Parts: sequence; C-alpha cells; structure tokens
Amino acid sequence: MPKKRSGGGLSPTQQAAKFLGVSVLAGAVAAGIALPAVGALGLAAKGSVESFDELPANMKTPPLSQRTTILDAEGGQIATVYSRDRTVVPLKDVSPYMQKAIVAIEDSRFYQHGAVDLKGVLRALNKNARSGEVAQGASTLTQQYVKNVFVEEAGDDPTKVAQATQQTIGRKIRELKYAIQVEEELGKKKILENYLNITFFGQQAYGVEAAAQRYFSKSAKDLNVQEAALLAGIVQSPSRYDPVNDEAEATKRRNTVLRRMADVGDISRAQAAEAMKAPLGLKVSKPKNGCITAVKGAGFFCDYVREVFLNDPVFGKTKEARAKVWNQGGLTIRTTMDPQAQDAAQRSIKDHVYKSDEVATAASIVQPGTGKILAMGQSRPYGFGKNQTQINLSVDQSMGGGMGYQPGSTFKPIVAAAALEDGMPANKVYPSPYEMQYPSPVAACDGRNWKNDPAAPAEVANENKSEVGPYDMKEATAKSVNTYYVQMISDIGICPVTSMAKKMGVERADGDKMPQVPSIALGTQEMSPLTMANAYATFASRGMHCTPVAIESISQRVGDSTKSLQVPKSTCSRAMSEKTADTINTLLRGVVEDGTGKKAGLGSRPSAGKTGTTDERYAAWFVGYTPNMAGAVWVGDPAHKRKMVGITIGGVPYGKVFGGEVPGPIWGDMMSGALEGKPVEDFNTVHIPDGVNRDRGDGNDEGRDDGDDSDNDGFIGGLVGGNNGGGGDQPFPTPSFSIPEGFFRGQGNGGNGNGGRG
Repeated sequence: MPKKRSGGGLSPTQQAAKFLGVSVLAGAVAAGIALPAVGALGLAAKGSVESFDELPANMKTPPLSQRTTILDAEGGQIATVYSRDRTVVPLKDVSPYMQKAIVAIEDSRFYQHGAVDLKGVLRALNKNARSGEVAQGASTLTQQYVKNVFVEEAGDDPTKVAQATQQTIGRKIRELKYAIQVEEELGKKKILENYLNITFFGQQAYGVEAAAQRYFSKSAKDLNVQEAALLAGIVQSPSRYDPVNDEAEATKRRNTVLRRMADVGDISRAQAAEAMKAPLGLKVSKPKNGCITAVKGAGFFCDYVREVFLNDPVFGKTKEARAKVWNQGGLTIRTTMDPQAQDAAQRSIKDHVYKSDEVATAASIVQPGTGKILAMGQSRPYGFGKNQTQINLSVDQSMGGGMGYQPGSTFKPIVAAAALEDGMPANKVYPSPYEMQYPSPVAACDGRNWKNDPAAPAEVANENKSEVGPYDMKEATAKSVNTYYVQMISDIGICPVTSMAKKMGVERADGDKMPQVPSIALGTQEMSPLTMANAYATFASRGMHCTPVAIESISQRVGDSTKSLQVPKSTCSRAMSEKTADTINTLLRGVVEDGTGKKAGLGSRPSAGKTGTTDERYAAWFVGYTPNMAGAVWVGDPAHKRKMVGITIGGVPYGKVFGGEVPGPIWGDMMSGALEGKPVEDFNTVHIPDGVNRDRGDGNDEGRDDGDDSDNDGFIGGLVGGNNGGGGDQPFPTPSFSIPEGFFRGQGNGGNGNGGRG
C-alpha cells in the first residue's frame, strides 16, 4: 500500500519522486532544470522555486577524510590512525574493470545524460506508480556523489548524518542543484574518480583503494573483473552484501553486477559466465587503525602524538578545530622517536618487568639540548585486554597519563641546583643526624613561613641508623641522605626550589601547583617519568632547559595537493648557570660510580643519575643521563596500593625494592642499547673539595625518601600541606633530641639571616 501522510496527503518520499520527474519534464534547456509553476501535484511549487534559488551558488566540498600515517624519526611507520579508513587515489590507479562495474550497476547511462537522467526518472516513476510506493530511485551517479559529500561533511555526528540522508524535498532540491553544478565544473571522469574515493564499501573501508585492500589485500588498480563486480555490488547495501558475513548473498549480488556489465557491453557474455563461476577469492585484511597497531611497543608514544595534536594551539585555535583537522586526516607525521632507543627501552622493560606483574614500569628518553622525545614505553601494553591499559604511565594526566608518582630522592638534585644557584658552596656540610624534626620556620614564596606543629611535629629519618652526619653535599647526594636535604631546603627556603623546578619544566602530573612545604625536598609531589627525564636533560645540556617535543614535521594531503603544517617547536631557556649544572653533573656521577646507583652504570661511558624510593616503597625510580641522552625509569603500582616489599618482579623475588636495584638496571640496559654506536661524550666536571674528612662506607644503602606514609602519620605529619603542613604561623617546635649550636642558620643571635651563607 502507498505510504500516506496523516490527513491523506502524499508522503515526503512520494513528493520527492514526483518533484524530480516533473522538474525534468517541465524544462530541459541550458539551465538544466525548470520547476513547475503550479501545484498540480500537491506541491508548494513557489516555495520549491524559492528554496532552489536561495541555495548557495557553490557547493562546499570538504576534503575527504583519510588515514594518517605516523612515522619515526627515520621514516619508519609506527602506526596509521583514521576516523575513515580511506586512501584517495586518481582514476588512473583504479582498475578499468572497477570503473565499468560501478557505472554499470549504479548508473549505466552515466556518460549519456546530464546531472539528471530523464529516462531514469520516467522509468522509476512508472515502476513506483504501478507498485503504489517508491520502489526504485532515479538518482544518477552525480547525485549520489553529492549526497555522499553531504554525509562526509556531517562526519560522525548522528544528527547531521540523519539530516544529510533524510528523504525530504528540501534535500532533493539541494542535491539536484549541486549535481548540475558538479556536472558543469568537474566533468564525468573527475566525478567518477571522486565517487569511487568517497563511497563506503563496508568493513570500515571508505573509497575503492581501502576496499580493495580490505577484501583482497591488493591495490585498486590490480582488481580483476569478478573482484571489481563484488566491490561495486556492495555499495548499494554494505551490510546486506557484506562478503565477510554473508558469502552467498554477496555472490548473488556480484553475479548481478557481472550480468549487468555484459548487458551494457562492458564485458562479453562468456567473460561474465566465467567470472560467475569463480569463488569470491577474499583475502581479508583486518582494519589497522589506531595506536593499538603501533610497532616497537610505541602505542603510548603514538597516543602522546595524538594528544599533542589535539591540545596544542598551533594546530587550531579551539579543541574542536584541532579535532576536525585530526579527523580529516591525510597527515604524514614524522616524529622524534628514535627506533633504536625505542627498541632498547621496550627490550629492557620486557626483560625486567612482566606485563602480568603486580607492579608496572614506565620509561622515557629525551635528547638534551633539543627536548626531542626519543623513546617512551611501559610494561603493560597499549590495549583493552587483561594486563593492558590505555593510560600512558609516562606522561602527565592532561596528556593521557595518570596522576603521577612521587619521585622520591630523584628530586634532590633540583634542590641542590637551587642551593648552588643561591650561592651555597658545593662542599657545604650539615650535621645530618639519623633522624630529626623538620627545622622551622622555613621561608616560602608567599611571604609567609612554614612552621612545624609542636603538637605533632613532622620528622624525617635516613634509611639506616648508620647514616649519621656530618655530611657534605657530595657524600650526602651519593648516599641520598634525607636529613641533609631537609636541612638544605630549610636553609635556602622553599621558593628557590619551586622556582628552579619550574625553570626545569618540573610540575605535578595532575597540573596542581606545587605546595609550599619543605617535604618537597624528598620528592613527595607526584611527577611523570617524561617530566623527570626532561628535567635531568637540563643538567646534561649544562643548564639549558628545552620543552619536550614529539613531532618533527607534518604534511597533509588535501585533494591532489600536499601542504606542510606548522608544528610545535621546543623552547629552550637557561634554567641555571653552566657552573651549577657542571657541579650537579659531578655530584651525580658519584651516584653511579660509588653511590646508590652503581647497578645503573654504563661501564666506560660517562653517566650520571639519581635513585629514588618513596616511603613504604610504593614507587622506585632511577633518573640518569649522559651528555647526549637523558632517561627516567619508574617502577611501582599505578594505583598506589601494592608496596614493593616481599614482591616478585620479572620473575625475581625482592625483600625490599630500591631505586638502584630494579629501576637502575632497567635504565642501564635501556640506555646501553639506545646509545650503542653513538659518540661517547664526557661531562664538564668541577673539582669539589671534601667538606668532611672521614672514612665512609661505599654507599650501598640508599637514603630513605619519605612520601605519604599512612602508617606513620606522626612521623611525617604536616609534610605535604595537610593539617599540620600549611603556610600558617605555627609555633616553633621543641626538638626531641639535642641539636648542635648554630645548627639552624640564621635563627640564633650569631646567624646571618634566614637563607644566608656561612
């Protein structure tokens, strides 16, 4: 039965069909179309004419969305990503069989008619009239192309897609007018080329090249007659004629196309008969979309590149504008990823930490002096399955990472750099007892003082009771002595430390401001591995900090042309003097030579670094560098629940995990592989005279890094800005043990002021 509107009128679909027919019959002159002047068919003719005339003169044709290819620094492919799997090809790169098949089945009179096929309209009207409903359409290939342009413009917005495909007179009017324009401007060959590139062929394949690769794993130019007929048949209904899910239905449809090709003389009857006997011959290739397909374990690096694109204003003023360019695709992105470094990182990670372990590891490598990110990997692969994750454990939360992890003692060199810049001598000696209360008051940036709470004073201790001062800076750094560094930050104040951290690009992974509390000296603020690697690259480049970058260049294909896009550039600025950086390099060489990081040494290649282990061992770190590469390795539970005590990691049992014991060897193997064949460079070092002349141990025991220890609230109360740690004027605490006279510089009558130098 014919479909009626309420009230007995014709349905919009019937109106559209009659409108098309009468429009073509009413006029056929150079203008291409004339509309009925009376409403004999029940149409609001005047309104139709006005709607037609009010349409813009030129159709906006959005660039076809295509796949984007992400490359490493040497041009090797990392991954392909796309919103539409499409590779635009010229007509000469499409099999002649494919060209003939699509025309034969979709619009056999394509080369004879204009924008509208008069005979086709009459044939459709006749059939529809006899059936009492719209049983056959009359759209030409040109009209279908125009409709596909509207769908492409709608993108993935379901409301816009519905508007682009709805059966209304308004849409048909617009489609008709633009079809006339397209015929006049492009010509038949270009229309056919555009149609073959825009059409959806099912199985996530847009355009004939992607379809040929999906179903037959070959290029469109190599399709034979039966393969071409199969693809041409899919277009009418990609779900119904899907050869992957319904071979029988797809075969029938393919044979219909072959018969039609014979009917119009594109192939002989004998060719058609022979082709119909052939099997479908599918050689299906699965869609390879997204960072999950990345090689060399670079899924997270790939994801970071996407985050950079979507967040950096260089690619568009708004997030929506940037997303539009990304989804349009057609990009070739050459990144900074060094394939050798990436291989080395993943290989070392795999050797030391299993993806099924209770804890995970993440590592990043940065090039000093340029900010180029050379590698980024982790033990839990990129994905959705068991022991997989889409959270990039190497980066900040805003770039697809988590909340970060306390870096522990790896933050101490930043404190030392701030102290040296402030004028402190490199052989500065502090009493450094095994345990002590936090000195108070301590100057903060906001003009107020942090003060310890006498009712529940914050305390700090070293890892071992044998670690009793006095210590100088060199030995305290090698052994990671907590009480030394707490005395140091209390002496110079908190502000120089947070200021130095900012100059080195060190910020909390969650984006919050670093609190004005002295416990930051022990690495209590959550950071990401990339942040720490990039910070240490500042030491390696003798004090020049360069913001991290992941993209070298981008080219974008739009239609037949290719253009280059502007990309973010690293911004380099001096964070500290060369003398300060050289002093830190000298101090941190001691860590890997005879301190807590000996297991991370690179043999004859000069290296420097620092271990870190947070209180209760929720996280362990090694951050180190050579003059040409800086890398950070973190090991821990991303959920901050599993303490690394009595744990097996990578098949090896550990009673307690230290930064120099698990992350250190990961770093050593990673950097050895990354640097193989690279020039051996040495640091500019300085002579640091001993401040304490006393025989010491070899520094095997790593200093304790006090983090958020919920089991010892009285021990670290007020450390990280809690109830006891704010910047208010709290009373000066009474020490529970004796402190040598003059211990707190600038607080007694003989001192020289808070932060002064002795």
